[in-house]
Amino acid sequence: MPAPILAFEDLGLNQGTHWLFRHLDIYVGERDRLALIGRNGAGKTTLLKLLAKRIEADEGRRTIVPGTRVILLEQEPAMAGHATLRDYAMSGEDAPPAHEVEAIADQIGIDLSRDAATASGGERRRAAIARALAMEPDVLLLDEPTNHLDLAAIEWLESWLARYNGAFVVISHDRTFLTRLTRQTLWLDRGGIRRAEVGFGGFEAWTEKVYEEEARNAERLDAKLKIEEHWKERGVTARRRRNQGRLSKLYEMRAQRAAMMGPQGTARIAIAADDNKTKIVIDAEHVTKRFGDRTIIDDLTFRVTRGDRIGVVGANGAGKSTLLKLLTGELPPDEGRVKLSQTLDGIVIDQQRKLMAPEKRVREVLADGGDWIEVQGVKKHVHGYLKEFLFEPSIAEAKVGTLSGGERSRVLLAREFARPSNLLVLDEPTNDLDLETLDLLQEVIADYQGTVLIVSHDRDFLDRTVTVTLGLDGSGKVDIVAGGYEDWQKQRTVRSEVKRPSAPKADVVQSAVKAKSKLSYKDQRDLDLLPAEIEKLDAAIARDEKALEDPDLYTRDPAKFQGLMTGLETARRRKEEAELRWLELAELAGG
Repeated sequence: MPAPILAFEDLGLNQGTHWLFRHLDIYVGERDRLALIGRNGAGKTTLLKLLAKRIEADEGRRTIVPGTRVILLEQEPAMAGHATLRDYAMSGEDAPPAHEVEAIADQIGIDLSRDAATASGGERRRAAIARALAMEPDVLLLDEPTNHLDLAAIEWLESWLARYNGAFVVISHDRTFLTRLTRQTLWLDRGGIRRAEVGFGGFEAWTEKVYEEEARNAERLDAKLKIEEHWKERGVTARRRRNQGRLSKLYEMRAQRAAMMGPQGTARIAIAADDNKTKIVIDAEHVTKRFGDRTIIDDLTFRVTRGDRIGVVGANGAGKSTLLKLLTGELPPDEGRVKLSQTLDGIVIDQQRKLMAPEKRVREVLADGGDWIEVQGVKKHVHGYLKEFLFEPSIAEAKVGTLSGGERSRVLLAREFARPSNLLVLDEPTNDLDLETLDLLQEVIADYQGTVLIVSHDRDFLDRTVTVTLGLDGSGKVDIVAGGYEDWQKQRTVRSEVKRPSAPKADVVQSAVKAKSKLSYKDQRDLDLLPAEIEKLDAAIARDEKALEDPDLYTRDPAKFQGLMTGLETARRRKEEAELRWLELAELAGG
């Protein structure tokens, strides 16, 4: 294994009455792509701050290769005292070069002249990303980098990180982002840390093996009941298995919804029998909405039926919030009509966040200070209900202001899902949630008896949750697709290919002749053979990552572990070199 460029040995941090963690050993290699996974409150953000030397540890030794530049992208960048986003992005003694900041800001789509005090969360996050990337870090520490970003910005950041030559450690709830980018995983759990040489894509399989090994060890140590109780409270394994069943049900619902929709996504329910008409909860017909000269929604006809899970996606400014307000009756259309069911009783969770008074105790928020809460007509003890949302019962006496952002979001979800309703509107519900809480949220949404409207940039969450996707491209057109985010993307790809004009035959021949004339014999041979070579390297990487999922491998056979690590690093380097070489040749061949 190559020597790490940043490491912490025997790390410990005391939080007054207890140790947040102790005896942790962490290292970051020169080209590591690390996913840092852990529950809300486990100390993930604190760990990044320790690695960045923003705070001091109580125990342990931090080592770093001289000249290594470590940059932390925080969840909430400190912009106080800065008049504009540009002032913030170029502030400090170690300010990045102005031209680099401006270039990245232009690519990610942020006007740095915006007033820092009134900038939106997405604008502030973009400015912070521009500053961090322009500082040319050797190690990037990223704390929820996709929060408040739209899909275009997330995909741009993914592309930048894929080309990045340094190391990064990332905390994120965005499964798609983590799966595409990470190659190693750090799992912060119960005050300890484990490292696996697999990216987030292999995380669940690895953790299942860890749980099984713990259960075997517990049985040998006569501590099985204690371990079982721990995992029972978390419900992780059972929840994942239940979610598999819910995904199967979701696919059935999508197929049923697709059968009700015409080629352009227009529902055919208008001429259906009376019993189907009673299922329509929102009926939008030829709806158009403009702001000034710009058409935000253009001639939308769509019917939301009882039990639908509708996802709304699109870039910032494309009209997602406007569409939600039109569908819920908050905003009247300029043309067309929106008819709501008379029995519709909705909750908009985003609008309730400000009602979470920081001085109130959790018990007051949930049950007005009492011991019992009515959940969809069923009485439950507040302690038992809190367990359903992954809390310890003692959290009932904690003040809201002392909770982490993710914990506050969980309390909010617990309160709102208890209220009687048949329409739930969720605006960016995944922000500040850890991965286990996302699993829980998917479960609660799947079990919800009413209709759900979701605005989200979390692609994996949408793919696991919604039956219909409304996609906005900013032109006013709304794509209506039975399925999730990936289904929408596939439809857009097919449509763009259909619209793309084909080149005349003579031009194709001439282009091919020109391309071949630009490439030497060796170049042409590499262009032809490299795809097969890349496939072989992919297979080798997958095989070695699978072997490294074994949590006992290092202690059982250190030599084999080291051999796999070395082989994996070599295969990844060769794959990257092959991909770069193929891209260069493809660009040359294409002129």
